[in-house]
Amino acid sequence: MKLILTTAVDALGIAGDIVDVRPGYGRNFLLPTGRAILWTRGAEKQIEGIKRARDAREIRGIDHANQVRAQLEALAITTKAPAGESGTLFGSLTPAAIAQAVKSSGGPAIDKRSVVLAKPIKQTGKHTVGIRLHEAVTAHVTVQVEAA
Repeated sequence: MKLILTTAVDALGIAGDIVDVRPGYGRNFLLPTGRAILWTRGAEKQIEGIKRARDAREIRGIDHANQVRAQLEALAITTKAPAGESGTLFGSLTPAAIAQAVKSSGGPAIDKRSVVLAKPIKQTGKHTVGIRLHEAVTAHVTVQVEAA
């Protein structure tokens, strides 16, 4: 089955790539989740728009990733989450909430899928979180979690 990826998929490709996958994988996972569209000659023209949008927001190599890492590691990131009196969160802090906290702290907009958590954040306090910017570059930022 020939598809055009609309987002990056691990071990398959990045947005705008034309890939050939097994029919079940395409029909049951890639198409319903919106990560790919069927390949047609008309859809191939849409690839150009996808690639232009990707180039505008993507990290442009290791040098650019290192600059963004330095910018992220200099930020003071604070977020609030509902917690009990003992400091235990009601649930856990999600990667999407961390990505939003980075953006609201003055950092660049990052994708929630690039946030790497070693273990779930379920306590208030300071936590170190990894943000994968490039295959070879990961920024380690400190997130201060406060009770809301």
